[in-house]
Amino acid sequence: MAHIDLGVNETEFPGIRGPLRFRPETGGPLLELVEVLLRRPHPLSPGERELIAAYVSGRNECTYCCAAHSAYAAAQLDEGMALVDQVRADPDHAPISTKLRALLRIAAAVQVSGREVTTELVEAARTKGATDLEIHDTVLIAAAFCMFNRYVDGLGTLPAGDPGWYAQASEHIARSGYRQVV
Repeated sequence: MAHIDLGVNETEFPGIRGPLRFRPETGGPLLELVEVLLRRPHPLSPGERELIAAYVSGRNECTYCCAAHSAYAAAQLDEGMALVDQVRADPDHAPISTKLRALLRIAAAVQVSGREVTTELVEAARTKGATDLEIHDTVLIAAAFCMFNRYVDGLGTLPAGDPGWYAQASEHIARSGYRQVV
């Protein structure tokens, strides 16, 4: 049970969904941020951006966000959950582009501290073909998901009890985006 009464059935609104409903005046802008970062047209595919969110959430041990964004990434990547699991376990040996691997290194640095992002990491990403937009948005996705992970875990919300919930939610996200999540 969440640390505060969110006024929702936590089974129906697991993880971040309860807090977003509890305070819609902050929930709306947070959902818009996620929509822009993960769904709008971009050189990185929605699946790759979801993968960054899942990777950071896993590093932060946020059960709900990691499971949700892993499912959302898998639904949008040809290689599905097998690739997501490989990236989360060992991004250095996962079958992904060298550019995405370099961006995941930046995301991992952000997860520790923004000050861990070095000129060398950025230059390495550039040499692998990353643009300034891709580097910027990788940093912002990683930073935002550190915040979302702490929001979910700081309020003690529960992950979905049924693993199938994440697959069903991923269909909705892929089809309609984040604006109608709550």
